Amino acid sequence: MSEQLKVKITRTNAGSRDLPLPSYTTEGSAGMDLYAAVESDLTIQPAETVLVPTGYSIELPEGIEAQVRPRSGLAIKHQVGILNSPGTIDSDYRGEIKVILTNFGKEPFTIRRGDRIAQLVVHRYVRIIWQEVDRLAETRRGEGGFGHTGISSVKGSNE
Repeated sequence: MSEQLKVKITRTNAGSRDLPLPSYTTEGSAGMDLYAAVESDLTIQPAETVLVPTGYSIELPEGIEAQVRPRSGLAIKHQVGILNSPGTIDSDYRGEIKVILTNFGKEPFTIRRGDRIAQLVVHRYVRIIWQEVDRLAETRRGEGGFGHTGISSVKGSNE
């Protein structure tokens, strides 16, 4: 069993009490489903981006962040995703969790109250202290990036 952490959560208004709290769908899920707290159906037109409320705020301990990530089913079936994926919720943020959904498809997509619109994954993080130096250690890769290894696993193909 994975580590468990108690996190405080509050409803942003009494009208959201009908919605479930973020929840894991299966025993092995890393992400908790987030539910749409829209008052009425919300249709996202193709190429449109909307901000969808969830109806709750959380209090993360210092050293913990939450990431709002897309749901794969919405992406593959409806071409709906999160524009700033993953969206980060910092430990000092106390506002309502909202999801920036974009319709990347060609058909309108309607969100209904209680629809699962995203997932929330919680992680520990470390804070760094920059140590400015004149030179970095050399590696075999060096400055190679942005596709320098090609796309094929077959040597000489699609490099």
